[in-house]
Amino acid sequence: MSSDAIELARLSGTELRTRYAARSLSPVEVLTAVTQVADQREPELNAYWVRSTETALLEARASERRWAEGEPLGPIDGIPVTLKENIARAGVPMPAGHAGAEPVVPRHNSPIADRISESGGVVVGSTVMPDWGMLSSGVSSRHGITRSPWDPRWTTGGSSAGAGAAAAAGYAPLHVGTDIGGSIRLPGTWLGLATLKPSAGRVPLEAPYLGRVAGPLARTVDDATLLMSVIARPDPRDWTALPSEALDLTLGRVPDVSALRVGILLDAGCGMPVNPEVASAVGQVADAFASAGARIEPMSPFMTPSLLADLDLFWRVRSWGDFTALKPEGQSRVLPFIQRWVRGGADATGADVMRCYQQIMEIQRLTVAATEVHDIVISPVAPDVAFPAEWPMPFGENDRGMAHIGFTAPYNLSGQPAATVNCGFTSDGKPIGVQIGGRRFDDVGVLQVARWYESVRPAAATPRWPIGTRAEVA
Repeated sequence: MSSDAIELARLSGTELRTRYAARSLSPVEVLTAVTQVADQREPELNAYWVRSTETALLEARASERRWAEGEPLGPIDGIPVTLKENIARAGVPMPAGHAGAEPVVPRHNSPIADRISESGGVVVGSTVMPDWGMLSSGVSSRHGITRSPWDPRWTTGGSSAGAGAAAAAGYAPLHVGTDIGGSIRLPGTWLGLATLKPSAGRVPLEAPYLGRVAGPLARTVDDATLLMSVIARPDPRDWTALPSEALDLTLGRVPDVSALRVGILLDAGCGMPVNPEVASAVGQVADAFASAGARIEPMSPFMTPSLLADLDLFWRVRSWGDFTALKPEGQSRVLPFIQRWVRGGADATGADVMRCYQQIMEIQRLTVAATEVHDIVISPVAPDVAFPAEWPMPFGENDRGMAHIGFTAPYNLSGQPAATVNCGFTSDGKPIGVQIGGRRFDDVGVLQVARWYESVRPAAATPRWPIGTRAEVA
């Protein structure tokens, strides 16, 4: 692979747009470069479910003609994009990450896929996820193991595992994942990415569900913002979508943070203890805000072990329903960890499920009440750093429920936006992200604050992306 291909793959989406407009670079050249990068690293990383090589070339050629004529379709015309496998594209099978049944083949695009097409994005493929998206790793009964571009011994996080790997490895600048309890932000922290879990209803979905959102994974906050400017457009197919609103997603805007009230939460109140290196890195983010004049306000935990346990049981029951819908031979092909996990919901009663639902409402109430008094809240994304790629969860094959999502899941249930930005590395080089949560519906404010931190973070916290072969990274 040429050094020129690596350098083109390093370019951000915003840089590509500028170069396209100046006629100094073409979408076909960029597609060729990112294809070479994926060809080199994909056998090891395993980020793709489907590679759309032929259609992507047609889309890149069409974009090249539009830019030559000065008539791009939209802000991401000609920019490579990936979509998580559970985001429907007409004719592309959707296996939901598991080997238990033949994949569903959608006949129509999802709203997200339509918005990207309408804007001229070049979809280079669909990325993998673990079984039903209920693992925080890249371990799947259908796809095998997805590995970190930083070091293939490490997890990518999940469930947007392939999207995260593809982002960090330079397969494209823009990636769409989904998140029900941390599935965008966990790859964000363990891969060093800029991500956003948007407000509930901000990005229209084809299959809305309590807590579920879709959002961007990228290498820069501006690229996450750029993608949001496209996928957040309304669509009547999502009956839970927010009313149409003209979001001011101006790229490059850095706010004055001196007047902000910044809550800092270092104890989730439940789950795994926080790794000291994670706590230290997030504390340094708070110091950066304080140095800029912001008021730092320590927060007490608002989650409890019982709230997290009931959320876990609610999801087990849901997935038990998915599992029992499979034929016996299909059930046997589901990942063994997931087989054991779903059986934890097999004996739940209707009263148990209603208690869990009421507990979810309580998480909503507590999250809004605890965070509303602050302009933003900073916290770890996850209590610990990247674990071995072969582990389905941060605690290996042990079943500790959802002990690692005490910081992330509350924002799914309250519907509040939450971003991640890399804020440091461990002594052995593993990325550490900070979560920046905001008030309900303030996606713009969260992105702007994330951009501010990205612009002031120290060089030691700024990723040098592992794009190219491992030898070239070293």
